[in-house]
Amino acid sequence: MWPVSNVESMLTRETRAGSPLRSSDSEPIGRLIRSVRRERGLTQYELADALVSVSGNDSLGRDEVSRWERGKRVPGPYWQQWLGNVLGIAPDRLRSSARVARELRWQQIGLVP
Repeated sequence: MWPVSNVESMLTRETRAGSPLRSSDSEPIGRLIRSVRRERGLTQYELADALVSVSGNDSLGRDEVSRWERGKRVPGPYWQQWLGNVLGIAPDRLRSSARVARELRWQQIGLVP
């Protein structure tokens, strides 16, 4: 588990480095999570540990982060909140990307004409 201070210093370091985030709102949440995680230099294990550390909820592991990134699952509002905190992504952008991912999934399984 990551101490909260490590997560905060990581975010501060990235902000100082001026790492710009991509502005595409049409990106599914899985791609968004993967791209920002990589920009931050985190592994899936490190992201999962950081989320567990800041949320206090130890029910998350690397396998769930992998499912999000592959588009197999969409993180709900609870995890979106913590993803925003850890990765520095605006809540509106996460919600929009989650909506895109759900719409793509519905199209794949034929629920949307």
